Amino acid sequence: MNWLTKLTPPGVKSMFSKKDSPDNLWIKCPKSGEMVFSNDLEGLFHVTPAGHHLRIGPDLRMGYTFDDGHYETIATPEVAKDPLKFKDDKKYTERLKAARTKTGQEDAMSIGVGKIMGIEAVILVQNFAFMGGSLGMAAGESFIKAANVAHERGLPLVAFTAAGGARMQEGALSLMQMPRTTIAVQDLREAGLPYIVVLCDPTTGGVTASYAMLGDIHLAEPGALICFAGPRVIEDTIREKLPQGFQRAEYLEEKGMVDKVVHRSDMRDALGNILAVLTQQDKAA
Repeated sequence: MNWLTKLTPPGVKSMFSKKDSPDNLWIKCPKSGEMVFSNDLEGLFHVTPAGHHLRIGPDLRMGYTFDDGHYETIATPEVAKDPLKFKDDKKYTERLKAARTKTGQEDAMSIGVGKIMGIEAVILVQNFAFMGGSLGMAAGESFIKAANVAHERGLPLVAFTAAGGARMQEGALSLMQMPRTTIAVQDLREAGLPYIVVLCDPTTGGVTASYAMLGDIHLAEPGALICFAGPRVIEDTIREKLPQGFQRAEYLEEKGMVDKVVHRSDMRDALGNILAVLTQQDKAA
């Protein structure tokens, strides 16, 4: 305590006390380095003025996609907790608990049913904030549940993918979700129901190697990383410098791996147009 503190009356000190401010009041744009006021982002679809599409969770994603943000939430299935009793520097159960506290979700997937431009559809959203959106048993079961809901109601399925790949804490049980989700997609195809994939940043690993690349139509958000192995791994393996923008959405559109790169603000209209054609329905104005 210094001499000035001793002389300052308590009432004066309280008038100038430091007030707590939210940590996320300003967000730095990864593309330009510009500081963006977080309250402005909702009106910008969480896209910075420089055009960088920030990662968003299922609530925002469904709110931006469904008409007026209205939709029915479908409960995701429960699965066995930590079947392998996995532990690295932390127990798997501790990582799950932390991810659930952070996101308010049971796992990486969320399912909703509502209308897109007046056309009813099932939406599945993969949340990268939940353990990197990794594909484990819960995510696999949720994908199958979404496909089954679409099949039972005769609706198209739209999947927003964002993942770092398979969940290592579940070992082979995680890898088994790749063929299981592939079968679910095939069931939709045999039923004549559209399956549209929107590739978000990042979509990698076993997710890219399964349901993320099995859509009837593949859309992507600008700048999204879409790959199996990341560019750094490839460069270290082949010891060559990769082309500029390699494995980004625009590069893959140019090479024919993505049908169209769509700005987030235009995504609902783009999906509505596609669904109107594929389901032979009139979209709402």
